Amino acid sequence: MYRTHTCGELRQSDVGKKVTLAGWVQTTREFGPITFLDLRDRYGITQLNFGGAINARLKDEHLGREFVLQAQGTVIERSNKNPGLSTGEIEISIEDFKVLNKSAVPPFTIQDDTDGGDDLRMKYRYLDLRRNAVRKNLELRYAVGRAARNYLHGQGFMDIETPFLIKSTPEGARDFVVPSRMNPGEFYALPQSPQTFKQLLMVSGYDRYYQIVKCFRDEDLRADRQPEFTQIDCEMAFVEQEDILHMFEGMIKHIFREVKGIEITEKVERTTFDQAMWHYGNDKPDIRFALPIANLKTPASVYPIQRAKALKDDTSGILNAFQTGTGFPVFDDAETVVAIAAPGLSEYTRKQLDELTEWVKRPQIGMKGLAYIKCNADGTYKSSFDKFFPETELKKLAEYAGAKPGDLVLVLAGPEERTRKAMSELRLEVGNRQGLRKKDEFKLLWVLDFPLFEYSEEDNRWVARHHPFTAPKPEQISVMIDNDPTIPDPTAYLQHPYASVKANAYDMVLNGNEIGGGSIRIFQRELQEKMFAALGMSPEEALHKFGFLLGAFEYGAPPHGGIAFGFDRLCSIMGGSESIRDFIAFPKNNSGRDVMIDAPGTIDLKQLDELQIATKAPVK
Repeated sequence: MYRTHTCGELRQSDVGKKVTLAGWVQTTREFGPITFLDLRDRYGITQLNFGGAINARLKDEHLGREFVLQAQGTVIERSNKNPGLSTGEIEISIEDFKVLNKSAVPPFTIQDDTDGGDDLRMKYRYLDLRRNAVRKNLELRYAVGRAARNYLHGQGFMDIETPFLIKSTPEGARDFVVPSRMNPGEFYALPQSPQTFKQLLMVSGYDRYYQIVKCFRDEDLRADRQPEFTQIDCEMAFVEQEDILHMFEGMIKHIFREVKGIEITEKVERTTFDQAMWHYGNDKPDIRFALPIANLKTPASVYPIQRAKALKDDTSGILNAFQTGTGFPVFDDAETVVAIAAPGLSEYTRKQLDELTEWVKRPQIGMKGLAYIKCNADGTYKSSFDKFFPETELKKLAEYAGAKPGDLVLVLAGPEERTRKAMSELRLEVGNRQGLRKKDEFKLLWVLDFPLFEYSEEDNRWVARHHPFTAPKPEQISVMIDNDPTIPDPTAYLQHPYASVKANAYDMVLNGNEIGGGSIRIFQRELQEKMFAALGMSPEEALHKFGFLLGAFEYGAPPHGGIAFGFDRLCSIMGGSESIRDFIAFPKNNSGRDVMIDAPGTIDLKQLDELQIATKAPVK
């Protein structure tokens, strides 16, 4: 027996027991005739006490960092207790030990405050995984997965595996493809999601399906994106949107309760896509803090319903004033002008304001400048455009933006899409600077009623905003069926009936991150064919790519819908990290490479010949 207990198990009540521990040498500390050694395993750290003759053996048998050690001894009470360790009240008086394996000097220190950079730690990921911080991340990931499985099992869902080698149907992200040796010139694709398979399972009568499953997309990477990622993938039959929202709101609340001990009792807030874009500038707003965007001027073609309501409800005259001209070219010549009121920042110095201006000028934000109004505590107003507005008008602007004395109104002006996106980013930056985006605070939001279509200027056609199997809102199905999707005048695509069609779709947002998305699906062949036609597919192409699904809809397909949660992203947010890589055992870097095993790599000519493939790049 290599061990009787783990290194995190023993307590004061175990004093006097004979035990055997095994693990890795963390540190050694020599104090004359006594040497203390911290032994580490997955479960914790236990201090070993080498005294007397056994200590003398250490002179001959050096114990370096990361040596694998087995040690026998008696549990005794520590004289200098360590409250920072779960085993801090005891230590082991060592009677014998054995080196099970030696270790080379690690390339970085294996502790929380390691001296290893990202690249070095990824190259030696098997060592990085020994660090306590990484272990906690993987334990959280396991706990999230276990909680999700337990909840879904309790709700009658079946875990059903779907294939990894499927047919390539390029739509959206690029597929990873796999050549078939037995079918020369033909390729499998790795699934971007199990979408069509879970719909087929609904047709097959398995009315509650789930899978915690790998998905693959060949796209550019970033902190929250990997070429292979994991989803909690779910589907239900005989449901409407409200059934889905209720079921999976319950799942996320269950996960938070089981994993974090956080009881979310209130109903998750809901907003529409249009409202999110109008008030926050993006479709996944962080609602841990307020700072809604005030729309001082915006073109009539953008969010027409909200704009009409804003004009109707506006009592300050600001929107009308902007439309008739203000004498300030920055505002008058801009397509849109938007503002936020940053609470308590009126004391910002000129240096701080200049720094914030440079922030919005960065290429990734793309604005030419930043205007501001200081709402001083004494009731006076000062702005960067005083010469164009009397103080009475500055007050109107500030009040319209929701500012109070002591606040700072930040204003951006320019092209609609860029400016609204920039203000969304500025809002988040202000939230960061004011400490409003706390990692230990969690706020959920449902975003509903997305557009079913987006217009592609490049191809002059509609593209699916979600995916081509998403159903329109029930009351708008007739719009899909009764109208031709052709866009005769690209400049007037907003007037086409399809531009107003809403998807029966929903996203769950957590702290400004989309963690889940889904929809009620199309389940009638006629409507699905109409959807494919709207996306520019000919009947022949639709049959070639999705004939199996269209055929299945001929055999009693039930109404159904589902959702998929980004498992890695959910774990990273719950763990307080901005990168999903911290919660994946063996992640890829930003170039899609596994630097530990040096993948991807070339294959030899024999393998290429068997696959009947020739490459343009030289084979090494």
